[in-house]
Amino acid sequence: MVIGQTHPPNILPDATVTHITPDEYRAKEEIAEERHEYCNGEIIAMLGGSLLHSRIAVDITTFLNVTLRDTTFETYNGDLRIWIPRFNCGTYGDVFVIEGEPEFNGDRQDEILNPRLIVEVLSPSTEAYDRGEKFRKYRSLTSFCEYLLVSQNEPYVEQYYNSDRENENRWQWQVCDRLEDAIILQSLNNIELPMREIYRRIEF
Repeated sequence: MVIGQTHPPNILPDATVTHITPDEYRAKEEIAEERHEYCNGEIIAMLGGSLLHSRIAVDITTFLNVTLRDTTFETYNGDLRIWIPRFNCGTYGDVFVIEGEPEFNGDRQDEILNPRLIVEVLSPSTEAYDRGEKFRKYRSLTSFCEYLLVSQNEPYVEQYYNSDRENENRWQWQVCDRLEDAIILQSLNNIELPMREIYRRIEF
């Protein structure tokens, strides 16, 4: 499968002038009022989400957290950064799940290396990036094997799954677009994520 590539949106003006180190980025991020992605020396501003974006992300997080609480899986929200070593990149997923103990980036307690499932709620300004370049970066993580792209505007979820993690480009794709249906999360022992749980507070 070939995924189109789109560069990260909203590169800050000063980021194109001076490249900074990962440690300089982390120091800035600790005191920043807004979140930023780090991409091989550049800082990329991340736009704030909408009310719908927040509702959907919170409801997915809540459902997964409750459903997985007695398993070896653990759910995290977008406050914890995902570090992608191959691309020297730090970014944030809306929701992600790990299996077992978290693998941290060195002595950093705020950067995770081993997401298994990642969920992105799509926004007009970031949709192309989430589908393209960001997905490409995520695929370089050996633990990562399932990706959900969730629409805000209609009951529509795209699901990507890779059963062969030794081949990062062999992904299966399917769509769920009816509120009566559920998504089978293959990376989480086939638990069901009902569409009505994703969109429980959304009126179309």
